[in-house]
Amino acid sequence: MLLTILYIIGITAEAMTGALSAGKRKMDWFGVMFVASATAIGGGTVRDIILGHYPVGWIKHPEYIMITCVAGVFTTLIAPWVARNHRLFICLDSIGLVVFSIIGCRVALDMGLHPLICIISAIVTGIFGGLLRDLICRQTPLVLHKELYASVALIAAALYLGLLWYGLEDSIAVIITLITGFSLRMAALKFSWRLPVFHFEHELLEENTSRKGE
Repeated sequence: MLLTILYIIGITAEAMTGALSAGKRKMDWFGVMFVASATAIGGGTVRDIILGHYPVGWIKHPEYIMITCVAGVFTTLIAPWVARNHRLFICLDSIGLVVFSIIGCRVALDMGLHPLICIISAIVTGIFGGLLRDLICRQTPLVLHKELYASVALIAAALYLGLLWYGLEDSIAVIITLITGFSLRMAALKFSWRLPVFHFEHELLEENTSRKGE
């Protein structure tokens, strides 16, 4: 029950942030609903397709796509308020990330898949919505070069699996994972924690040198 409530909160917040991205690209209401839904439930959709887990989540629960579409359109009416309360939506996004990761992990577990696949399922569920949003809106995917994001999904999934392996009740494992994952994400934002960045310009330098020689 707790996960379901948090999931609905998470997809609503994700849909609203997706709608803002659509607004920055001056999309019509259909575009807003599309981007909002892709952001909110795209990760779960990609996960289900990859794992062959049918029916896809929003087909089994059509109310989810209704929520995301309504949230997207509603955002067009209160966009300034959403923008002013950016920190609130960062917090909700962080909660959503951990919830999506746990759900992705659970889906793979219920299918009897290897723990590594469960972790990959969690990462896909957690980050692919944001990836789809950024690709549709033609911007560099934020989850690949900002503060720890995909890593939080990985750590949350590994922690959840570890707690279950040690015999903790599922509800306790969920709560511990939620608190830990949320705290880690917020700390990463506060202290700008990120993975080492790979920056390669060798070919560009060679090209510039050859042009100068000409």
